Amino acid sequence: MTSTSTPPGLVRLNTGEKRTVLAALHEACASTEWARRLLAGRPYATAEDLYAASDAATAELAVADLREAVAGHPPIGRPKPGDPASAREQRGMAGASAELKTEMLEMNLEYQELFGHVFLICATGRTGEQMRDALKERLGNAPEREWEIVRGELGMINRIRLARLVEEEPAP
Repeated sequence: MTSTSTPPGLVRLNTGEKRTVLAALHEACASTEWARRLLAGRPYATAEDLYAASDAATAELAVADLREAVAGHPPIGRPKPGDPASAREQRGMAGASAELKTEMLEMNLEYQELFGHVFLICATGRTGEQMRDALKERLGNAPEREWEIVRGELGMINRIRLARLVEEEPAP
């Protein structure tokens, strides 16, 4: 059986005050352009319509907008202090060995030096070893290829974060 009611977070995204909704979207993705596009597309009939708009906005971001979005993400293995979403997303590194954490730190620094931004991966559901292996592989990419991958990873992260916003119950 499916429910026809609109999720509470989607109602807030559709009807909320512009500044409040923009701030919530900016928490999901640090790209001002992405948030602006999603705000301009309101109202969304369904969560799937919102996700499709997110995908389209992410696909159209210029490299400068991607850089802005990536800058809002902490390095893998070092979630933002006090940010439960960041800790939840990087849970795969929480139980990693000291050796793996050291290896990730070193490769993160190498990646940042090579590409000029943090290594971005949709960490949700991935183990520390899977993230390490992806990082090792991506160190060999040309910058243009890496931006394509970053765009795809950002799109997945945005969908996960939007899904949380859509289903979020209002504060009491």
